[in-house]
Amino acid sequence: MHTAPFTVWIIVALAATTPAATPTKPAPTAAAKPAASSAKAAAISKAAAAAAAHDSSSSSMTLRGGQDGTVFRTLTVEGEDRIHIEVDRPQLKMELNPEHAPGLDWGSARDVLDRTTPDLAAPLLSASAQDMSPYVARPWLSRFASGPVARFQPNVTGVDHWTLSIVNARGEVVSRREGRGDPPREMTWDGRLSSGGTLTPGATYSYVLEARDKAGNKRNFVGEGFRVGAVRFDGPGAPSLAFTGAQLDERAGNTPLIVLEAATWLNQWPESQRGVRVEAVAKSFDEANALAQRVTSTLGPVLLGDAARIQGVTTVTPDAPVGGAVRIAPGQ
Repeated sequence: MHTAPFTVWIIVALAATTPAATPTKPAPTAAAKPAASSAKAAAISKAAAAAAAHDSSSSSMTLRGGQDGTVFRTLTVEGEDRIHIEVDRPQLKMELNPEHAPGLDWGSARDVLDRTTPDLAAPLLSASAQDMSPYVARPWLSRFASGPVARFQPNVTGVDHWTLSIVNARGEVVSRREGRGDPPREMTWDGRLSSGGTLTPGATYSYVLEARDKAGNKRNFVGEGFRVGAVRFDGPGAPSLAFTGAQLDERAGNTPLIVLEAATWLNQWPESQRGVRVEAVAKSFDEANALAQRVTSTLGPVLLGDAARIQGVTTVTPDAPVGGAVRIAPGQ
């Protein structure tokens, strides 16, 4: 930044000095002339010495060209004239660049984050202190049974070979087991069907033991009917879970307890992240469709992952239990 010279115009008036009238003195005599000349010379020398001493001790009357920092205590100009004084101001250069100014250095986003390390755990702890996570396991829920769903104890001897058949309410054989010699004192059924599926919770099942001796004589032993509630079928992938529609009435808030326990088991199996199949079994399509939608809508919020992978399927069966039944198994 360049600034024009600072100009000062000073107009002063010269003081007109009129010499006062002096009386006429007689001319000095020849004898007194040398003495007067000596006295005058001495006075002039004294005045010059005083002026020189004054000039050397004071800078009020001295202005030297090219000298910086001359300070005048007084400046008196006498006479009728105009005095032009030019004072050059130094150039003012603004060389302040925000990109290079100390303390204003530009940096990347990583530089800013490194200056103050954010605390990522504090918001999570604050939220979890007030609200419970829907994905927390609930080990105190134990409605799903595992292992054998039924035990049979036939007391038959002298048998050459035998056949144990599990039948449904319509008399259809859903599972069969056979052997030679006397049957074991206790036989169990794990609830799996010969077709590869699993039993329907709430439906009625029974067993028939057919025994033949060496002569070919046959004897049949028919057991009492039985029903199975909620059951869990473990496998290499996600578990298969089955329960009755009536068990949805037991609720914890807006979510049935049986659904919370089902989500607890499914969340522990990585295979369930690929897809979940909810099959609703009922005597009519409308009843099965409503049951599938009810389970799907309540299972989605408590199941890890995207709820869109849950697929509802309906199955109509004449011997379905009252209120229907639900199977939850890995999907595609």
